[in-house]
Amino acid sequence: MLAFIDKIILPLLSLSQSRKVVEVGAEFGKTTLNLLEYCRVVDGHLFVVDPAPQFDAADYKQRYHKQFHMLKDYSLEILPHLQDYDFILLDGDHNWYTVYHELKLIEKMAIRNQKIPVILLHDTEWPYGRRDMYYFPESIPDLFRKPYAKMGMVPGQSSLTESGGANAILYNALYEHGPWNGVLTAIEDFLKQTPLPLSFHRLYSNNGLGILTPRYPEYDKCVENLIISSGL
Repeated sequence: MLAFIDKIILPLLSLSQSRKVVEVGAEFGKTTLNLLEYCRVVDGHLFVVDPAPQFDAADYKQRYHKQFHMLKDYSLEILPHLQDYDFILLDGDHNWYTVYHELKLIEKMAIRNQKIPVILLHDTEWPYGRRDMYYFPESIPDLFRKPYAKMGMVPGQSSLTESGGANAILYNALYEHGPWNGVLTAIEDFLKQTPLPLSFHRLYSNNGLGILTPRYPEYDKCVENLIISSGL
């Protein structure tokens, strides 16, 4: 998400006047710091959801005591307990099952509170737009977990490569495309079923970013203008 912070994320936060923000998947906490600075300015709160953050959460709490809330668990365990947030960034486990069910939990919150948050989803393009990846394979039900291996990926090739390739240290699905496979597929399946009036905006650089917003013509125009002017 860090590549989008200055030209997309921070302007969208301001445009939506968001004060309660959720970040799913923080990894090294670099995007987190930018979100915390924003929350400090607007007197907001950031809820970070990550079962294994790769940064010193205690240090972040000391520096941003009021703004920072660390929740160390899987997103599907935490999201049912978070309510009334304005903005959520999904950059955790990049697979169909997790992303689809994250979106369904957000949908439940939106219907219950009659408030649709802005939703950002990373990795909507290659390599994980149409291929699952699992940080914790055991957390995915057998029915939805694709056969996988710690092997790399090559653009335009469905099967994993025997040597080299992208992200060879991660658990990647053995094949690309097909049902219930990948982040973009999860978004498309969700949009086919949701009763929420949503617009879907896409950026194609830096592995892709999907933006789901409440469907209003003027708001959609502002988001599209922001995307065009970003150069991303």
